[in-house]
Amino acid sequence: SFMALASHAKTTLTDPGTVPQSAVPVESERIAGSNHSMCSQCQTFKPPSSHHCRICNRCISRMDHHCPWMNNCIGAANFKHFILFLMYMWASSGYALLLLGWNYFMCADEECTFTTVLTQLVRIMTLLAIGAFLFTSSMLMNVCYGIMTGIGTIDRLKKKANNTMSQSDEEPIPLKDIFGIQGYHTWLLPVDPLFEDYDRVMGYSTPQRLLREQIRESPGGSGESVIMPIN
Repeated sequence: SFMALASHAKTTLTDPGTVPQSAVPVESERIAGSNHSMCSQCQTFKPPSSHHCRICNRCISRMDHHCPWMNNCIGAANFKHFILFLMYMWASSGYALLLLGWNYFMCADEECTFTTVLTQLVRIMTLLAIGAFLFTSSMLMNVCYGIMTGIGTIDRLKKKANNTMSQSDEEPIPLKDIFGIQGYHTWLLPVDPLFEDYDRVMGYSTPQRLLREQIRESPGGSGESVIMPIN
């Protein structure tokens, strides 16, 4: 339960991946000469798979959806925390159902001396546990499908509405682009991931980061890669 609460807090408080006003296409897209989109609301560069949230009034990188339970968008930067929240809630509600089921089994012979109030509380807790287990199971399946296809909830709904769903559009999201590269021991912890290529994961760069790349790749630069944390 503590890990579920911690993951919920991280999902709510972490910037989901707001696209800044200074955002520009990543270097690989600029070299390839790809067509770039502009957000009609923000009037800024719109990275692939990003969307403008009308509730938050900002563009979010690799936006999946706006979650009212989190009061925040779910995007590239807090997707890990959202997955952990679902996993820990699923495990907690499943464990609660096991305990409640054992209680019903042990009290089947009507020898239990529970008060009427306690009996009603147990019934309410059972209904809540069932609801939480079913809801988190559904959300986890939706998240896993999005990871395997690389198509977020918003994009999937739009493609279905326009009948443009195609397997050729599917490309799995690498797990390191969700959980980071710190190591497997951090995957189950609600700590911010570190991405090896921050610009590629976010789908955009900034003039400042491009300048740093040019300086680093120049003859006098260090030539070392930089791991960018989530701000």
